[in-house]
Amino acid sequence: MSATDFDMETTVNHLLNFPESVGKFTYPSRSHETHENKGVSSIATDILGTPKEYIFYMDVPGLSKSDIQVTVEEDNTLVIRSNGKRKREDGEEGSKYIRLERRVPKKLMRKFRLPKDCNVSAITAKCENGVLTVVVEKQPPPPKPKTVHVNIA
Repeated sequence: MSATDFDMETTVNHLLNFPESVGKFTYPSRSHETHENKGVSSIATDILGTPKEYIFYMDVPGLSKSDIQVTVEEDNTLVIRSNGKRKREDGEEGSKYIRLERRVPKKLMRKFRLPKDCNVSAITAKCENGVLTVVVEKQPPPPKPKTVHVNIA
């Protein structure tokens, strides 16, 4: 990311009143485009930061939990993938679809750079009613070093 991109991102976040922490979860849109993920659609995501955890809410309509993979790759990168696709309801014999608007891409993927305070061994995920919820616990802050006053004799 160039200095110009960073300045633009900072300005937009400031104008839209986004917290400064939003940028730490995102990857530049083109930097991770590879042959593997060409044609892959992104998953719309809301991220809630609480004092104890980060909670990711993602819309995955028509997908079941067996269609979704949640992994953590090198450099604390949370990756959500799906190769599943929505099943069409079968009508009775002689029926056919007149209009198809609810198209779900065959592949979905989203990557998030996790902050250093994340406990990657304590991540949970659940998929209910078309919403995937991933909870990443925060590690407790390191203890503050104690200052011991020594009297000089």
